[in-house]
Amino acid sequence: MSIIINLDVMMAKRKKGLGQLAGEVDITLANLSILKNNRAKAIRLSTLDAICKALDCQPGDILQYVEDGKEQKDE
Repeated sequence: MSIIINLDVMMAKRKKGLGQLAGEVDITLANLSILKNNRAKAIRLSTLDAICKALDCQPGDILQYVEDGKEQKDE
C-alpha cells in the first residue's frame, strides 16, 4: 500500500502507550494496534481527528505517502 501510518513513531515522540492512547481516543486496543502496525485499510476522519488531538500533531505527522515498491517499513 502507498500510505504508511507512522503512529508508532508519533506515540514514541509523545511518550504515550497503546492503552493510554486508546483510552483518550475511545478506540479498542485491537483497532489501535491495527493502525499502529500499519495493517489498516481505512481510517475514519473522526478517529484521525481524535488521534491528532491526543498526540497534539497534524495528520501529516502520522500519514505518509510512499510510491509502491519504495516502502521503508515491512508490511
